[in-house]
Amino acid sequence: MPTRSIDNSNSRLLISEILRKVSNAKTKQEKVSLLRKYNTNALRQLMIINFDDSVVCELPEGDVPYTPNDAPPGTDHTRLESEYRGLYRFFKGGAKLPGLKRETMFVQLLEGLSEEEAELLVLIKDGRMNDKYKRITKAVVSEAFPSIEWGGRS
Repeated sequence: MPTRSIDNSNSRLLISEILRKVSNAKTKQEKVSLLRKYNTNALRQLMIINFDDSVVCELPEGDVPYTPNDAPPGTDHTRLESEYRGLYRFFKGGAKLPGLKRETMFVQLLEGLSEEEAELLVLIKDGRMNDKYKRITKAVVSEAFPSIEWGGRS
């Protein structure tokens, strides 16, 4: 029996795995189709955070000093799919928190996620998802999710 590589021991893909598939798709229509196939509130919210210029992050820009979770993907860590509901705390118009408290909460969130999802979240907070997932554009996301209304969030 041939062996196959298992990225994630959980049957549901991590958002970072979904975005890797979408980024590797050859055509715009394949990308749109994959985004629709894996459509979740979490995925749409992360695309809005990344691509909507009216979303203003209240965390310092750039890399975040945290200790990556080295557990195998899909095992002993939280998932962006379930943690996305609390992301409002880190953006303008969200929870009123002291800066240090907000930054500490973000580091704790990153340390609970798989290394790949934590890296994705750091990129998304600055609108830099394209640094890693180069072929996912706002146009592709807009076509996949036409119900997203861009702008007016802050």
